[in-house]
Amino acid sequence: MSAALKVSTQPRPGSRLEVAVEVPGARSSASYEQALQSLSKSVTLPGFRRGRVPRAVLVQQIGIQRIRASALEGLVDSIWRDAMAQESIEALGQPELREGFEALLERFEPGTDLTLVLELDVSPQPKLRSSRNLTAVAESVAYDPAKVDELIERSRRELATLVPVEDRAAAAGDVALVAFEGTYTDTEEPIQGGRSDAMEVELEEGRMIPGFVEGIIGLSPGDAATIQCRFPDDYPQEDSRGREARFELTLKELKSRELPELDDSFARSAADKESMAELREELETRLREEAERQSRSNRHEALLEALVSELEVELPETLVQQEIRALIEQTATQMAQQGMDVNKLFSRDLVRSLMESSRPEAEKRLRRALAIKALAESEDLAIAEAELESRIKEVRLELQQSRQSSGEIDEQRLRDAVQEDLLRTAVMDWLESNSTVREPEPDTAPEAGASDTEAPAAATTPSPAKRKATKPADAEG
Repeated sequence: MSAALKVSTQPRPGSRLEVAVEVPGARSSASYEQALQSLSKSVTLPGFRRGRVPRAVLVQQIGIQRIRASALEGLVDSIWRDAMAQESIEALGQPELREGFEALLERFEPGTDLTLVLELDVSPQPKLRSSRNLTAVAESVAYDPAKVDELIERSRRELATLVPVEDRAAAAGDVALVAFEGTYTDTEEPIQGGRSDAMEVELEEGRMIPGFVEGIIGLSPGDAATIQCRFPDDYPQEDSRGREARFELTLKELKSRELPELDDSFARSAADKESMAELREELETRLREEAERQSRSNRHEALLEALVSELEVELPETLVQQEIRALIEQTATQMAQQGMDVNKLFSRDLVRSLMESSRPEAEKRLRRALAIKALAESEDLAIAEAELESRIKEVRLELQQSRQSSGEIDEQRLRDAVQEDLLRTAVMDWLESNSTVREPEPDTAPEAGASDTEAPAAATTPSPAKRKATKPADAEG
């Protein structure tokens, strides 16, 4: 490293640091000479060998301003690296020249002392106003014995035999094969994706938009009808929200379910159990465990929110942008796994929109991570190396099995992720032991099943008949 630099620092808002560096004239002169040598090796002039162009000719051909700019670029880069190392400053990303490069270039004179003022993001220093005796409100989830029968009945329906119906009208619970074409009644425009020549519809409430299933019930195979519907205000397709629609529909086929008997044969078909008693016992155990997991998740969520409310920190923009990019990459990966062409879908406008909409979630995730870090440091919570190594081996094996190959694993990312997960668990266990969690008041309790109308299947426990199909996904963690 070169001779010690004279460096002064000043904290700035947003977890930024102003760094002023006094550059001696000898250092700026050396940078200028180095730029001349470098440019001399890259320039080819008739009559001269590469690297042997006389100084005066080189200056005349390239121009003094280009040489000065090249010298200043190299000087700024070497100075900020030396200053960061000398002062033990951990910079996040590249620094910025406070006055800008062009303004600095105007006053740059090789051989003359120069003061550089850099601004850069640095790691935030999170602090907790308090971490002990926090109070949080979380709803516990009780085991409901009735759900055992619900799951068995759902599995029974899934294993039912579909029998063609020709001698009666469609009724609730049937499966209808329909052809339809939808039109918005306000504009008479066809509904995008609102047409099918043959689609199976389960005639159950909530399966389709309001009015659609009700319009099919009562029809007989071969009947045609006009069905009036209204799209919900929260319908996923924004253009359709709240709009009235008309569907010209024909019932092509109708089938009813022939349910299997609830006997030991059913238990074997549904979940590889030897008897109905064994099936019920397994479902009860699973539902009790699920209720406890959900209760614990609710407590942890509430405690983490309480902890974050005690956090004092300024988020550096560099970290926020990194987290936003991570969220977008996660979204892209999920879409690609669903078979979507990410390269076509992710236009510049979409990426820009995602970056804006992802910011609140990115900041939330950062605050939570920093709150966990601050608590771990203040309470001296650490993960034993043996525990860390053991868990890394387990996760590595799970990843290799889920990929069904020996694909490369980023070991450092794996270690960081596992350590973060273990530390979070340790922090949450500590919070549970040193905080108070109470049930919400009856009038403030979250509405049970608030998300059921959007994704009823995703919010419930898989039925026994589906369990075999979900085992590989469960194993991936």
